[in-house]
Amino acid sequence: MVTMPSALGPASVVFFLLLVALVAVQRIWELGRSRRHEVSLRARGARESAGGQMAWMRALHTAWLVAIPIEVVLLDRPFEAPLALAAFVVFLCGQALRLAAMHALGDRWSVKVLTVPDAPPISGGIFRFIRHPNYLGVVLEIAALPMIHGAWLTAVAFSAANALLLVVRIRAEEAALRRDNAYDEGLGDRPRWFPRLWGRS
Repeated sequence: MVTMPSALGPASVVFFLLLVALVAVQRIWELGRSRRHEVSLRARGARESAGGQMAWMRALHTAWLVAIPIEVVLLDRPFEAPLALAAFVVFLCGQALRLAAMHALGDRWSVKVLTVPDAPPISGGIFRFIRHPNYLGVVLEIAALPMIHGAWLTAVAFSAANALLLVVRIRAEEAALRRDNAYDEGLGDRPRWFPRLWGRS
């Protein structure tokens, strides 16, 4: 039988819901930043690819942020400190990867696939090691944030949905970068997901 928590809930639930709310605020701030960059990029002749995917991405990320507190509260998911600590570390790694990608891309960062024809590819910063640090960060965040408070159903379901979306998204993005930004010449020797600890071949 499902039990409802007290008015404020246990302290762990309250702090966890605050964390989820902060992530939601961060996502809203990032959308605003992306819109500002989009204006600048389009003024420089940027072309958008795979525009139809955006509705699916917005729906997935919004539903993920809604599903996390629903599962924790309605299914009374327990707070297990060792699991929470491990998941929080993974979540922070995801945040670090995404922020490093945003920093390296500068005003070329956008949630949309926007490419400026003949602009050189961004190959510095975190992109010296992997081709898709932003998407790897998202993968880690989607899996780890729910697990901080044991919301494993959300972690599994949305990780699977995100994986399917990323297959299509990355294929479209790489095609656009090859068309406009000499992608293979600039980044073709970098692994997509995990850096080569033993150096480049």
